[in-house]
Amino acid sequence: MPKGAELVTCRGREQERLHARAVEAGRAHFGRRVFLRGVVEISNFCRENCLYCGMRRENQSLDRYRARLDDLSELLIHHRPATMTDLNIQTGEDPVAVRETVIPLIRRLREQTPLGVSVCLGTLAPNVYDELQAAGATIYIIKFEIADSAAYARLSAPGSLEERLEHIRLLARKGWRVSSGFIAGLPGQSAEDVLNNLKLARELPLVGCSVGPFIPGEAPPLREAASGDLGLTLNCVALLRLMRPDWVIPAVSALNLAGPGSGYHRGLRTGANLVTMNLTPSDMREDYLLYRRDRFIMTEEKILSALETEKLVPSEQSLAEFYQAKEDRNISAAVVA
Repeated sequence: MPKGAELVTCRGREQERLHARAVEAGRAHFGRRVFLRGVVEISNFCRENCLYCGMRRENQSLDRYRARLDDLSELLIHHRPATMTDLNIQTGEDPVAVRETVIPLIRRLREQTPLGVSVCLGTLAPNVYDELQAAGATIYIIKFEIADSAAYARLSAPGSLEERLEHIRLLARKGWRVSSGFIAGLPGQSAEDVLNNLKLARELPLVGCSVGPFIPGEAPPLREAASGDLGLTLNCVALLRLMRPDWVIPAVSALNLAGPGSGYHRGLRTGANLVTMNLTPSDMREDYLLYRRDRFIMTEEKILSALETEKLVPSEQSLAEFYQAKEDRNISAAVVA
């Protein structure tokens, strides 16, 4: 079996073996269960200026929005998909939306639904992390994006890599279950660079990690660059699964942009065990411009169809419940030992 950077770029039979091993490792921990999460993108205001993102603050062509708290509450409390067990609340880096909408929304959800709540809000002040946690969120998603600090700075990713990593560690110390992620196939990225992303993920105090292909957007300076390779991205998913069989690893919707018609299914065949349905109101969705306006939107129907095709089953247990049960088992094992 190839090692290191060779595994990142393998194709043909070696790739098939890699992906099969990853599926086997995931099944040993999770069986055929896949977690079903919803996401609502409540604000596209962003104070950051990442060269790879359409919501960068210098994009003047974007209509900025903040969703209304009452509208979101009505949708998520009374009209959410029946199979969804968790909700991820996502924004650009927008502390105003966090204060005015996210925190009160989490309180309402915890009072009126059984949903597990995760947030993806960027780098915030430590006391705001505490307020989010007190409101009832338990999972924080904060991607490190790129493991090389020079490339991180060159692409104007949020703050500095060192700051980002310190916030990941801070969140873990505060008791959050932290999930991170990185981009595969950025312009100029070598196989060794990708391997370093995997190594950094392994070193961080995480419960899960995602990998998405680089997708050039309409507005960012990198809009003319080539898309990240689907095979490379899927190899990274498989290597994450082999590295940490117990992690929750998403099949990201961008897989269908890198591989139209097959990318998402192939993600499920390489060890991914989390899928996300988009609940952002349709009149706002196209302005949440991570990539392009012609986004591939995963609905409950599309997700259930994909799971059925791949002979997978929706988990009835939420991510929040899964992590709590795992933590309880670890505590019990430590007491017995």
